[in-house]
Amino acid sequence: MTRSRQSAPPREDVLAAAMGMIAERGLEKLTMAALGREVGMSSGHLLYYFRSKDELLLQALEWSEGRLGAERGRLLSRGVTARERLDAYVDLYVPDGHRDPHWTLWLEVWNRSQNADDDARDRQAAIERAWHRDLVALIAEGVSRGEFRPVDADRFAARLRALLDGFSIHVAIGLRGTDREQILGHVREFLDESLGRPGNPDT
Repeated sequence: MTRSRQSAPPREDVLAAAMGMIAERGLEKLTMAALGREVGMSSGHLLYYFRSKDELLLQALEWSEGRLGAERGRLLSRGVTARERLDAYVDLYVPDGHRDPHWTLWLEVWNRSQNADDDARDRQAAIERAWHRDLVALIAEGVSRGEFRPVDADRFAARLRALLDGFSIHVAIGLRGTDREQILGHVREFLDESLGRPGNPDT
């Protein structure tokens, strides 16, 4: 039954429904009309709240990133070595597999950002900064404790995230010859070579 304006679902429920549709049916099936049917709202009502599909997608990404950010904070605050937390960061960063809904959404927002306004670009940059800030802090901590070789934490984080982005795109689009476990193995090997193995920073 179609909801009235007075009984419209909370914005978070709409964004959760959008992510659920991406996970179950793919991004191409996420139209305003289809999402409206899913949550009991008209497409016009959705446009009233989100203004455009671009804004809906960006808000859905921000909602998903909020959940990932909370999980990232939990993982990085554990009382284990910096390398164990770095491995957990990488594991969270890399897509679960082909058509991972979060990465599917990220790729679409990136694609649409060519024509995005300054506000949208600033919001995308804020998401990127959160991942980068946490990674820089973790690498700097590992260096200060002698777990990692001395590196410029900011520069290393920028390069590592570029590596992760490239590998993650391969996984998300299902590029033949690549899979999640293979990619995680490549990244672990890179970290071993670049930072030193856990518990043996002189290697």
